[in-house]
Amino acid sequence: MNNLPSNAKRKVIIRTEAESDKRYGCKPDERPTEMLFHYGIVNINKPQGPSSHQISDYVKKILNVEKAGHSGTLDPNVTGVLPIALGRSTKIVMALLKAGKEYVGIMNLHREIDRDKIIRAVEKFKGQIEQIPPVKSAVRREKRKRTIYYFELIETDGREVLFRVGCEAGTYMRKLIHDLGQELKCGAHMAQLIRTRAGPFDIFSSINLHELTDAYFLYKEKGDDSLLRKSIYPIESAVEHLPKIWIDDSAVDSICHGAMLNIPGVVKIESEIEKEDLIAIMTLKNELVSLGIAMMTSEEIMKADKGLAVKTYKVLMPRKTYPKFNASA
Repeated sequence: MNNLPSNAKRKVIIRTEAESDKRYGCKPDERPTEMLFHYGIVNINKPQGPSSHQISDYVKKILNVEKAGHSGTLDPNVTGVLPIALGRSTKIVMALLKAGKEYVGIMNLHREIDRDKIIRAVEKFKGQIEQIPPVKSAVRREKRKRTIYYFELIETDGREVLFRVGCEAGTYMRKLIHDLGQELKCGAHMAQLIRTRAGPFDIFSSINLHELTDAYFLYKEKGDDSLLRKSIYPIESAVEHLPKIWIDDSAVDSICHGAMLNIPGVVKIESEIEKEDLIAIMTLKNELVSLGIAMMTSEEIMKADKGLAVKTYKVLMPRKTYPKFNASA
């Protein structure tokens, strides 16, 4: 099975034994429904036509929330996975923007090409490639390196080719197909494209705007929140793809006030953390506290008695969720 790097399984390593006080915070799946409007993510299956910004606005109006933001623009003609962050969760969007993406699409070759020749050409577009953004793009037109994690042909029918691609964020799919057509010396263009995965969110767990509307109606008019709780994921679902570090209760409020995470506050970590990795800092109840940048590797954290483990910069948890302790983070 093809996998994006963000789906790699990591081991949890315990640095010190600790338990979380039941009086403070709560497990993500036990939060009151009303909190999901401030700390939730909706995985929308975007239809063809509206822009990503318009979809965010629709979600905001449907759920009657003050703030909503999408994670990664989809062309109006492209359908598929578009996670929408609600309320305070919009701070998490940048973590999803950098997550790997998967697409399934149909390319149209400008003349018929032998399947084996297409397969050989596709091999040249795996791994690190260089792209120049198309003329109609929001970024400067200069060469950019992007990684194609997998690129496979699912089916060919004459000049039409059904394919699947897993790629680094920021890869221009239309340009990828255009360049493949140039390699084949026949020309090619995108006929249809669906985003099937964005980081931890996939097409199978997505819902459409009508389903979201129905879920909200049942909640507000009938007092039944069962569908709504299935439609809005806790904010923690948006960092499933990130390496994690769990901290002691005594360190939580300090982090919420902007403190850096030092070694004494670390209880357990995931393996294979590298310096400069984007990290999710979690409580022992698996609540997201903050995002940060790793200043040590997993091995260094396990060996150290002191020092800066993570430089925090995006705090998601409200202050005073956990009490203030004298112990330093």
